[in-house]
Amino acid sequence: MEQTNQNATVERKKRILSGIQPSGTPTLGNYIGAMRNWKLLEDQYDCLYMIADLHAITVRQEPAKLRAQSMQMLSLLLAIGLDPEKNVLFFQSHVHQHAEMGWLLNCFTYMGEMSRMTQFKDKSAKHAENINCGLFTYPVLMAGDILLYQANLVPVGADQTQHLEICRDIATRFNALYSGVFTIPEGYSPKVGGRVLSLQDPRKKMSKSDPEDCFISILDTPDVVRRKYRRAVTDSEAEIRFDPENKPGVSNLLSILCALTGEQMETLTASFEGKGYGALKDAVTEATVQTLTPIQERFNQYMADKAYLESVYRQGAERAGRIAERTLSKAMRKIGFVAK
Repeated sequence: MEQTNQNATVERKKRILSGIQPSGTPTLGNYIGAMRNWKLLEDQYDCLYMIADLHAITVRQEPAKLRAQSMQMLSLLLAIGLDPEKNVLFFQSHVHQHAEMGWLLNCFTYMGEMSRMTQFKDKSAKHAENINCGLFTYPVLMAGDILLYQANLVPVGADQTQHLEICRDIATRFNALYSGVFTIPEGYSPKVGGRVLSLQDPRKKMSKSDPEDCFISILDTPDVVRRKYRRAVTDSEAEIRFDPENKPGVSNLLSILCALTGEQMETLTASFEGKGYGALKDAVTEATVQTLTPIQERFNQYMADKAYLESVYRQGAERAGRIAERTLSKAMRKIGFVAK
């Protein structure tokens, strides 16, 4: 009895779910803004990290490339330090409940809601030759991803807040019809991070879908990193100061350097007094290479150990599947399906 009481007083950690598509190598912006923070969460939260390969096929994929990039993404998650014992690392397609929950929730989501999704409009413009139903409804699949695991918190950037809101709306609607099925998730903003902008157009976010010189990839070699920073847009002035409105290129480089070194902006800018943009670009190159080199070394080690990678994703799918099945079964029972 005493043991039971002790267990009852142990509060369950809040659960975080985050997904990343295997559609190319993440950028330095992805690392600074999201991925490096994930390691900091594993002791405080119950964390699940999903490689969202089902989401990836809203755009046509080359099969061999999709498989390769999926394995690379798993290796990268391990390389940034995620412990597969403390975190659940899995491929979305290995947990069949995602597709099933996606269908259920499609039947509780309205066409008008999907029509208002700004990312659908943006992606339709970029992929006018392939405006498929999956592209239209993938926010519902995303909602299913989150709700399957009763996630309390979801890390979201500015471009994903609309999807979290529709997830909350769908969950609230479902719960109103069939009480107590889904946890209503909240957005999570990391305590450390930063918004990294394009090296060639520092008015917009760094993106791996842009031309190569616009972004730093986590797997870029030191020579490539150096070349891209040397070509980074600055301005015609010579003063190094943080002024995003009037000096967006220089301010972006300073922000990256602050994020990687942990130095305060005032201290950092003071250290460049009397120096030119070449010194700033050299400093941010050095900081980037020092950050990425150990990640790349670990990445190569994991990529060379296919048996270990397989053990990680199989264990992850098994753990994720157990959680997902409990939620899916409850939702189906509430709707009225005959139990298996």
